[in-house]
Amino acid sequence: MTPAELFFILLGFLILFGWYLATDLGSRKRWLALALAIVALGIAIGQAYPPRDKIQLGLDIQGGTRFLIRLVKTDKDITKAMLDQAVEVIRKRVDQFGTSEPVITPVGTDRIEVQIPGLKTETIAQAREQLSKVAKLEFRMVYPDNGELLKKIEAGEQIAPPDYRVETYKHAPEGNEKPFDERMLIKKKADLGGNHVRQSAASYGNEGWTVQLGFDGEGAKTFGKLTEANVGHRFAIVIDGTVFMAPVIKTAIYNGDAIITGKFGEQEARSLASVLENPLQNPVSIEEERSVSPTLGFDSIRASVIAGLAGLLVTLVCVLLYYRFLGLIASLALI
Repeated sequence: MTPAELFFILLGFLILFGWYLATDLGSRKRWLALALAIVALGIAIGQAYPPRDKIQLGLDIQGGTRFLIRLVKTDKDITKAMLDQAVEVIRKRVDQFGTSEPVITPVGTDRIEVQIPGLKTETIAQAREQLSKVAKLEFRMVYPDNGELLKKIEAGEQIAPPDYRVETYKHAPEGNEKPFDERMLIKKKADLGGNHVRQSAASYGNEGWTVQLGFDGEGAKTFGKLTEANVGHRFAIVIDGTVFMAPVIKTAIYNGDAIITGKFGEQEARSLASVLENPLQNPVSIEEERSVSPTLGFDSIRASVIAGLAGLLVTLVCVLLYYRFLGLIASLALI
């Protein structure tokens, strides 16, 4: 029932009610009372029984997966603010699966229960990864003369500058090439943190799937200065402590927008965009995972229907045996 339909029905109800109060004829009053009762009953039925496609089935009926997630304590104690922030981040990440009515609630002081109805078996591993990924994004500059100095460091002829350390960048395979590792000197401290990322989205273009980043005002200003001072040099994009890629800065970027390109599939690009836009402040671990198949849900529905019919039948028989003919009328009204 649409809001407009409900409005006109209630308007008619009020007109009938006003007529009922205004009339003095007993017969007319009885007919108006009957009409009022019918309209009220119709409104009640229409509001109490929504269409089947609007009824959201829960985890026990539709099937799905339940996760119990615990926030891992670091150098700071877990606070209510940290727990609330994790709940909101997880809610946004779950939304990308397109499931209906997920249940995400804090449990105690450091745990979160996530129930995702309708989660398919093939997406459970993907959901597990999304829920547990911290996605701490950092931009760190690579040492300008990385190759020559690195050779001397590995040969023992020189030590690494105090602000840099040797990291491994695992190159993904390209065409018929095999994956390979590249050693490079990368700054220990981030030149720009991911907390300045305002928005992130996946898109498809001439270079395939890419991830676009938009920085806030402070981040855009810092990124502009960083790229302006290091044109022609490489900088590392580090996610969760792992070098994701190390592109060359081709030109200064002042507008606060950046693009991460790589050999992304659609799902990989969307997942990366999601975790970058919604990073967790604390690392988390999945303590418990339990899946409920739709088959169990159908079994529950069938058992509930059988139990309801059996209870109705017992009620009807008892009423008929005790009240006889009046029991028959009562049973028909109950049905």
